[in-house]
Amino acid sequence: MQTLRIIEAMTDIPNLDELIRMALREDIGDGDHSTLACIPPTATGTAKMVAKQDGILCGAEVGKRVFRIVDPSLEVSLLKNDGDEIFKGEIVMTIEGHSGSILTAERTALNFMQRLSGIATETHRMVKMLDGLKTRLLDTRKTTPNMRLLEKYAVACGGGTNHRIGLYDMVMLKDNHIDFAGGIEAAIDRTHQYLKEKGKKLRIEIEVRNLDELQRVMDHGGVDRIMLDNFNIPMLREAVERIGHRYETEASGGITESTLRPYAETGVDFISVGALTHHIKSLDLSLVKK
Repeated sequence: MQTLRIIEAMTDIPNLDELIRMALREDIGDGDHSTLACIPPTATGTAKMVAKQDGILCGAEVGKRVFRIVDPSLEVSLLKNDGDEIFKGEIVMTIEGHSGSILTAERTALNFMQRLSGIATETHRMVKMLDGLKTRLLDTRKTTPNMRLLEKYAVACGGGTNHRIGLYDMVMLKDNHIDFAGGIEAAIDRTHQYLKEKGKKLRIEIEVRNLDELQRVMDHGGVDRIMLDNFNIPMLREAVERIGHRYETEASGGITESTLRPYAETGVDFISVGALTHHIKSLDLSLVKK
């Protein structure tokens, strides 16, 4: 089985500094007037970022960059790294230097780190529910605009696996593609013709909605993975048995926390969960004066 790509380092995220600058421009505008009004420009101090609940840390390197972009003279020390388990009360970062710079950068750094840590924490929790099984947990393209690579990085930090990154690195033939193309067979054949014409080698996944569509795909062939969409557990088990490892299998749609493990116990290779990135609670972190 081909290993999926996992975004596992900040170096995998191009234009990160520009994303941070955009976030800072959104927040600061023509100036942090609260800080400018009451903090002398020569004032210095030290702050610490503290975990206010247990979880998995993610975005520490992003937070560090936020502070350094606001003020390159700030000394930022990471006491915990991305992917580390953290506990309530632990210090994850210290920042030393101009007090005004620390306060100006605070919210943007926290916004990145809290959200990414929330994604990593929830992913880790769900991955643990699959202990002992071969099924891997996938993310989806249901991400915050312009935050996709960071959010997928957070999934990886939590122990999950990245699905395709975007529309460009894998072909996924969903129901609308199939319907507009004129059917399963036509969609597969047109895809192969297109890839040949463009000189591209992309993996092909196709969505099926029932066992009849599954059989048509298996009779026709020409795909790498079959997504079994909104199958109940007995149908999924039958589908996985029918496929018999000839294709990778992915379950998607309607899978909740309470049904995650029973779905995985059918032997399906992957379960994709959009909620990992689009329905998440941020992890509580706080910046306080040291």
